[in-house]
Amino acid sequence: MITTPTDTPTGVGRRAFLAAGAGVVAAALPAAAQRRAGAPTQMHVFIGTYTNGTSKGIYRARLDLATGTLSTPELVATATNPSFLALHPSRPLLYAISETGTFGDKPTGSVSAYALDPKAGTLTALNQVSSGGNGPAHVSVTPNGQAALVANYGGGTVASYAIGADGRLSEPVSVVTHQGSSVHPKRQTKPYAHSIKADPSSTFVYAADLGADRVFAYRLDPKTSALTPATPPAVAATPGSGPRHMAFHPRAPYLYVINELALTVSVYRRDAASGALTEVQSIGTLPAGVANDAAFSTAEIQVHPSGKFLYGSNRGHDSLVVFAIDEATGRLTLVQHEPTQGKTPRGFGIDPTGRFLLAGNQRSDTLVVFRIDEKTGRLTPTGQSIALGAPVSVVFAAVP
Repeated sequence: MITTPTDTPTGVGRRAFLAAGAGVVAAALPAAAQRRAGAPTQMHVFIGTYTNGTSKGIYRARLDLATGTLSTPELVATATNPSFLALHPSRPLLYAISETGTFGDKPTGSVSAYALDPKAGTLTALNQVSSGGNGPAHVSVTPNGQAALVANYGGGTVASYAIGADGRLSEPVSVVTHQGSSVHPKRQTKPYAHSIKADPSSTFVYAADLGADRVFAYRLDPKTSALTPATPPAVAATPGSGPRHMAFHPRAPYLYVINELALTVSVYRRDAASGALTEVQSIGTLPAGVANDAAFSTAEIQVHPSGKFLYGSNRGHDSLVVFAIDEATGRLTLVQHEPTQGKTPRGFGIDPTGRFLLAGNQRSDTLVVFRIDEKTGRLTPTGQSIALGAPVSVVFAAVP
């Protein structure tokens, strides 16, 4: 069911924001050119966590881009299970889900908006609204900065929000309930919406549903931020795959989906006119000869800012997998498996300059820093492992 209130704000300010602007431009340049272009030398690192242990909310550290040194994380916002974060692409704003089953007196989680001080890295709460379903698992902001999107794992729903001129979130503009199930007797008895992202043009929105074994497709109304099913409305995954998270190639028409249950990555070609997805490859995330154990599952997936490499995390096996991307075909070739030096790498982040990857080991309470080889994509541990309770989402904002 889709509900669309008519009184939601749609205004969007366009103040320059160094966190996205400088970082994204620098990512496409070689190191020497970055220095000439005045690229940032430090990044704020914001980390979303689970708060059923020692963590208390959203944390911030500083990453030195010359040395890879990471400062001790500091609490910048007290919140319940802010497990996933998203930065606005051009304004100093951060959005965070609260992965819970209740908000106020309703059986739903919530999503919050924060104003970000680019220099100090502090957060100021703006507002908090319903996530449109139980157990939100993912939040993103459209590339044009006009809307926020939330996937509710427990509720099997996705929701869209207009972002106001002041950065606040509207009440849900659309709440869509997924339909479907698949072959896994415990994990796929109903829909479990696990992530939601808009394509680079902010025309189409895709939602990976682990329970339904589908990637759903929607059109996004540029004026109201409402979601309507695209034609076709979904692409079916191989039964038992369990689509989890997604990443777009920055230039080529490809969408990469990491499958939690099958421990694979599916490569889809996107049709720009219809939004339709066509699978061109499926490749495993585990090393050759390692069986898909019941205790294993995948988690995060990201494309390097250069568009040359793709990274994914394997929980249980506790490793990061690295692939090279053929930009002409979208296809992947294995480069490396690298241990995360901890347990359960649920999330990780690649800094916008493409030099470092920070992996959050949820069950060993560590954030580990890896250096990225810009030519090969290979990961090398820097030797830094920072203590932090149950880290998950990792996002970066440039320090002006």
